[in-house]
Amino acid sequence: MTILYVLLPLALLCGAGAVFAFVWAVESGQLDDLETPPLRILGDDDVSGATRKVDSSNHLTSRDHLEAPVPSRTGSFRRTP
Repeated sequence: MTILYVLLPLALLCGAGAVFAFVWAVESGQLDDLETPPLRILGDDDVSGATRKVDSSNHLTSRDHLEAPVPSRTGSFRRTP
């Protein structure tokens, strides 16, 4: 029975923290745009216009396909050097 004196305030504190985190996320705009991020994966991430080189055996010769795109501050994606 004495464990309830510890668990009940701890559960209320965790619940209050979750409510606070949700309110903070809503107020800071984290949930404003729910449609664009899933559609961003469908876009072309090769914004530099560079083409991949293919040798005669139809294999990629550059390492461009191994580099992940990095988001820039403008919201678009750029390739790492």
